[in-house]
Amino acid sequence: MKKKKSKKIQPKLNKNNQELGQTKSSAKLVLFVFGIGPIIGITIFLYSKGFFNSPNM
Repeated sequence: MKKKKSKKIQPKLNKNNQELGQTKSSAKLVLFVFGIGPIIGITIFLYSKGFFNSPNM
């Protein structure tokens, strides 16, 4: 009986591993877009307002 249960569990584990891989890659993509995107947006906004220009004395 134990061998039959382990055989039934193995396909489920393989399916979960594949789904987990897909969620990991999509999570990395989402973190990259929402992590880097605002930084680039803020940099462009500040550059357009002249934040990075050296002040003239």
